This record gives sequence, structure tokens and C-alpha cells, in this order.
Amino acid sequence: MTTVTDPRAVVIRYVEAVRDGDADVVHDSFAEDATWHYPGDLPISKVWHGRDRIIGEFLGSMGPILVPGTLEIELISTIAEGDRVVAEWTSRARTVYGGVYDNRCLGIYTVRDGKITSVVEYADTQHVAAVLFPEHDAR
Repeated sequence: MTTVTDPRAVVIRYVEAVRDGDADVVHDSFAEDATWHYPGDLPISKVWHGRDRIIGEFLGSMGPILVPGTLEIELISTIAEGDRVVAEWTSRARTVYGGVYDNRCLGIYTVRDGKITSVVEYADTQHVAAVLFPEHDAR
């Protein structure tokens, strides 16, 4: 596997791997002790600790909710300064509940030694709740 260390290139490679379903590159993109913070009041809202939990429990929790083969991810832009990269993307998919997920997201990534060490993701959580978690008790 090619080693990529430029922070912007690491983030672009990761987003493209998610888009393309390349599990090996997704796994290789994260430091073992990485964190992912998803703010809000949803079943997925918290700070996820560790590459395996981020991939298996946070990212992996979307699999049963989305209709296989319908996920489309488009990277809109990136801005990089030092080890921090801001990436903006859209995610679209049909859900098993019959709805269409269509959200514009933003992530602030920290990359060190060619690995993502932390992410804070922002999205329209009201849309996430309505479409991906329709039975979630909104407060």
C-alpha cells in the first residue's frame, strides 16, 4: 500500500476510499487511537475512541440503515493548514425506511504521520434524525 503523509492527501484518499468501498484504505487511514466526535443528540452522537470502534461501530452502523449500493459520496472541497484539514462532502443514499438521505457534511480532520488522529463532524442532525433514525426520541 502506498504511504501518503500530506494531510490533505490523506483526507482525500480516505473520503475516496469510503466512496469506493475500499475497506483496507479506510482502515489504513486512521491511527489506532484516533477519535471521531459526532455532536448532537442521536444514537451515534458521542466521541468514538479507537480506529476499530470508529470503523466497526460508528461508520459500520450506517450499513444496516442504507440500501446496499445506493450510497454516493461527493467531496466538495478541502482546506488545509498544517496538520488540520477541513473537508466538505455530500452523502446521498436510500434508506431501509423508504426515505432518501441527502446531507451536506463538514469534517475537521487532524492528521499526524500520515494517519487521521481525530475528526469532528458536523451535519444537519435534524435531517439525520428524521431520515436515518426515524424512531429516535427527539428532545
